[in-house]
Parts: sequence; C-alpha cells; structure tokens
Amino acid sequence: MASTTPGISLSATSRMPQGKPHSINEYVSVKKPPHLDRLTATTHQESTIESVTIDVDDAPNGFVPGFLHMPPNFTAPDPFQVHHRTAAILLSGAGGGVTGPSSIYLSLACKLATLSSGIPTLRLDYRYPARSKHCVADVYASMKYLQDLYGLDRFVLVGWSFGGAPVFAVAGADQRVIGCATVASQTVEAEEGIRKLAPRPLLLLHGTGDRTLSPACSERLYALYGDKGDRQMELFDGDNHSLMGNAGTAEEMLCEFIAKCAGVEVDEGLRRDVVETALVDEEERDDLMGRGGDLRGLERRE
Repeated sequence: MASTTPGISLSATSRMPQGKPHSINEYVSVKKPPHLDRLTATTHQESTIESVTIDVDDAPNGFVPGFLHMPPNFTAPDPFQVHHRTAAILLSGAGGGVTGPSSIYLSLACKLATLSSGIPTLRLDYRYPARSKHCVADVYASMKYLQDLYGLDRFVLVGWSFGGAPVFAVAGADQRVIGCATVASQTVEAEEGIRKLAPRPLLLLHGTGDRTLSPACSERLYALYGDKGDRQMELFDGDNHSLMGNAGTAEEMLCEFIAKCAGVEVDEGLRRDVVETALVDEEERDDLMGRGGDLRGLERRE
C-alpha cells in the first residue's frame, strides 16, 4: 500500500529519462480556458495564444512545448522605451503539463496578458518531467526564446509541486529572475537556490491538508529565504496539494504578485474586470488538469 504520509520530493529517482517529449498537439483542448468570453466581455480585448515548440540544446529530443499568451497588439520594447520587459513562466509538477494546479495556469496566463500593460506569459511543459537537470534546461531555453524574439529580459517564475525545484534552481543562478512563486513546492533540489533569492520577492502557497508534499516544505523554504527581502507565505487550512478548495483565491494572489514584480499597477477596476473574473468553473478544474497532462506520473491533486 502506498504511503499516505506527505513527503518532501517528487523528483525522479531513475537516472535516464524514458520516452519522448509530449507534442503541443496533445494539448489542443486546453489551449484556452473554457470561459474566456467572460474576460473579453469586460475588457473588450483578447490576448493572443501561440502554440510554441522551443529548442533545447542539451540532449536528443531537444524541444519543449508550451502555450505563449501575448498581450493584444504586443510589440517588442525598444531598448530606450520605458517598459516592464517582464514575462512570467508557469511550470507544472512531476508529470509536466500545461494547466497547473486546479487548472489555475489556464486562466492566470490570459489574465496577465490582458492587464493594462500586459505581461507575456508562457505555460511551459517539460521534456522529461521530474528530472531537475532537464527541466532547468527547459526553463533557460524558454528565457532565451522570450528574450531573443520579444526583447523580454526580466522573468517571474511560478512552479507547482516538483516545479519548485527548477524555479529556485534557475532563480538562484540567474539575476534575470526578478521574483518567484510556488504552490505546494517540494524542498529537494530547491534549497540551494532559494538561499540566493533574496532580496527578490517570494510568494509561497500551500494547503495544510496536502497529502503529497507536506506544508512543512513551504515552511522550510520560507525560513531558508531569510529576512533580507519581501517574503510571503499563505497556508490554506485543510486544502489539498492542488489547492482545489481555494483555487480562485490562489490565482488572484499569483496574478497580483506577478504584476507587482513587473511594476504593473492593478487598480480596483482591473481587479474587478480581470483578476477576479472566473474563466474556469469549479466543476471543470479536475477534468482540465487531466487533459492538460498535470496528473501524470507521481503527480496528485490531493
């Protein structure tokens, strides 16, 4: 019988990855949230969602799929133009995928791209999920892609579960990362990087009823970050690994955190018309996670 005691890691233990990366064509049904029309009805604009396949040079099968949400009428910022030059990269858990915990990423990306000064947002899969070395390479390749094509050189990284490992590994080594947020992060392969993150801002979200990764993981990361920067931790009483009971609140917190990192003001109008608009209904979240690949392998909703 499998253990019901929450752990501290979902990283793979086998040496070599098996199989080939998933194709972006497998995720067509989750390219956009089911109720995107609610956002366009209030903002009268719609972000562009591009299916992308990004080259990664560290191994055979060197490509990683994802969906890139671009602000309406986006043009690469001129080097002398005042622009936030920021992109968000959203990373899933040990199974990979493109919808995130409780399908939060599916709507979060649309909202970020639709803010007054929209933030390009990449929902990134992994080539070899749960293998930190390869997943870190995926993130670096994505940062290069966004910088080379769109002139974006500041990044906010968000990770769920295992995704905390590549988030903090990259942030600890690269000052282009200006902030990090995680949902139910593991500690293994994340501790060294988070020690180097401050004073860049940090947001940690975790459910106290998580049966996959203990909330003690986020508490440990919070302590390792230290008191030299802006850190926030929110523990949701009784909620599970994917924050199914507080998905809307978690999504709003992530949206406002990323906007703040980018220097994008969210006033009451934007909060009402964009941040608080539900693009995924509660009863749809579980099915969308499955279709988005987020429940493969060792990854769990509970």
